[in-house]
Amino acid sequence: MASGMTIPMKMMKHWFLQAALLCVSVGAVSMAPVRAEEAPGERPPLVVALDGSGQYRSIQEAVDAAKTGDTILIRPGAYPEDVTIHSKENVRLIGAGMDQVTILGRERVGVFHIGKWPYGATNIEISGITVNEHGGHAMGMFNGRGIHFHHARVKGMLFTQQVEDVRIEDCDIGGSETTGVQFANSQAVMRGNFIHDNDHGVSVAGKSTVRLERNVITRSLFEAVIVNDQAQAVLVGNTFVKNGGGAAFLGTSQNEASGNIVSLNAYGFVVGASSRVLFSYNDMQNSGSNYLRSGTPNQPAPELKPDSDLTVDPRFVDTAKDDFRLRADTSLVKIGTFPYLGALPPLSASH
Repeated sequence: MASGMTIPMKMMKHWFLQAALLCVSVGAVSMAPVRAEEAPGERPPLVVALDGSGQYRSIQEAVDAAKTGDTILIRPGAYPEDVTIHSKENVRLIGAGMDQVTILGRERVGVFHIGKWPYGATNIEISGITVNEHGGHAMGMFNGRGIHFHHARVKGMLFTQQVEDVRIEDCDIGGSETTGVQFANSQAVMRGNFIHDNDHGVSVAGKSTVRLERNVITRSLFEAVIVNDQAQAVLVGNTFVKNGGGAAFLGTSQNEASGNIVSLNAYGFVVGASSRVLFSYNDMQNSGSNYLRSGTPNQPAPELKPDSDLTVDPRFVDTAKDDFRLRADTSLVKIGTFPYLGALPPLSASH
């Protein structure tokens, strides 16, 4: 623009008006609502069905597609595949029921894996399925956190390694040629499970911290529970019946056993020289010694019995049919702080 040149007032007003309109237009664009991705609670579930009636025929395909917060529903069927959940967070996998959904496996050792090295999985819920074994293992949990496994069946070993905040509840776990549930350097709670027909029922090893509460463990070739190394185990209100032994506390483990029924086993509790166990309010009635010091062979140690432990017949309903509820006339009620000892409540007087 040439020096000294003036701008007409009418033209200046026009420019100001155009600038104002532009600002309003830009503001309108920036303030316009942007359509967000559906929140996890608003997304429909991912459905797996062998007959093609869902979005997926394969469980693994649905798992791979799942986003944080998704639920996967599995319709009835026998699925010939291996499944791995890793690098996932807040995913629920819900089967139609343990008697209706079976994961058969194909070629891998361990049919169902949650987490894998170096990838874990966080806040995963699984229920309503049966997992078969392959290569001696059925299910593995690795390097994960916040895993809730419930109302499911495992035919073989369930193995955990370096997992935290695991809950295994109301499951049927059995038929392993080694151990039913094995914990290695893991933190877990097991509650309300039926664990049967394994070499050992539950093994707690490494630096694991595990709480067993209200579980029935039966027909183990050796002990129902073995705790080793530097592990810590709390056994509260369980029923260990018809096993090789009740529980063995070995290594430098630190333990508590309270309110359990340990009955009809070849022997009761075995305590290693360097382990520590606080016993209270257990009912002990076994064909051999109720308390032993570990050795070759184990040595009877009646001095381990605390004053609060009992040696009375639990009066199970029917041990031949695995009905380990207590009869109405049992004496194992209102013992210490426990309404009843063992895993299952007694029948009412009306039964």
